[in-house]
Amino acid sequence: MDVTVLSAEDVAKLLPMRDCIGVMRDALAALARGKALVPLRMVMRMPDGSGFLGLMPGHMAPDGDRDGALGMKAVSVFPGNAGRGIDTHQGAVLLFEPDTGRLSALMDGATITAIRTAAVSGVATDRLARMDAAELAILGAGVQARTHLEAITTVRPIRRVRVWSRNPGHAADLVKEATARYTISIEAMPNAEAAVRGADVVATVTASPEPILDRAWLKDGVHINAVGSSIPTTREIDTATMAAVRLFVDRRESAVNEAGDILIAIREGAFTADHIQAELGDVIVGKDPGRRSDSELTLFKSLGLAVEDVASAAFILKRAQQTGIGQTVKM
Repeated sequence: MDVTVLSAEDVAKLLPMRDCIGVMRDALAALARGKALVPLRMVMRMPDGSGFLGLMPGHMAPDGDRDGALGMKAVSVFPGNAGRGIDTHQGAVLLFEPDTGRLSALMDGATITAIRTAAVSGVATDRLARMDAAELAILGAGVQARTHLEAITTVRPIRRVRVWSRNPGHAADLVKEATARYTISIEAMPNAEAAVRGADVVATVTASPEPILDRAWLKDGVHINAVGSSIPTTREIDTATMAAVRLFVDRRESAVNEAGDILIAIREGAFTADHIQAELGDVIVGKDPGRRSDSELTLFKSLGLAVEDVASAAFILKRAQQTGIGQTVKM
């Protein structure tokens, strides 16, 4: 049995952001149409609280010109890695033949996660943000801050970006890197409020366990991509903001079991689970209108789904076979 093995560098070459945004749009649409199977992830937490290991299986049925796909991501999240100069998210994606179950590919999971997570926020921004959105605030300055900058500037005519991080040096590094790559205005701000005020789109991509966003800072019509928190006990968004927005999620079942941004506000009595308007896939396929006015506040709560990893992996493998990138290992 031949297995294709793809490194982080291979994945980055084979999964450009613009292409990944299209792949994610199609994957979420497949989920909305009942063409994808995504069980809740299984999470094993480290006894010392240092991190967790998650197992995320997923399946996409064949549909039109698209082949079926079967796979799983094993991902570890260790926040302390940031202090060691290591990515907080590690892992691998395994792709299997959907008709036989045989392993067909093994590829770096951290790079897929970095790209596809931002690409989903790109889809959400494209569907939910105002068409004239021009100012972007990014709270956080890690890997996801970089990929979110790329994704959001791909779908909206962003002219100004303001970045804040709890570590000013990280924000300065991001601005230096981004200024060399982009022709738009990009600057680091001394606090989160200064970054957010006046923004049309906000991306929260931190590891903060407590809210870093305040409702009073948000202007009418803003769209928020809430990405950093992925467990029930942490949140980036304050309760007042969560109550004020029209709320969208990647998947309801995941959101009401895993999203601290939502669950903590529910426990505080701000709203019930019915506050979730729709899944993003429902907006894509036309079941929900998404944004209804220029003044409405919208928020997309991203948790990440296995179908996103499996769809990305299937796209990557096909590109790898076309280009000859990667290694073949006999198992």
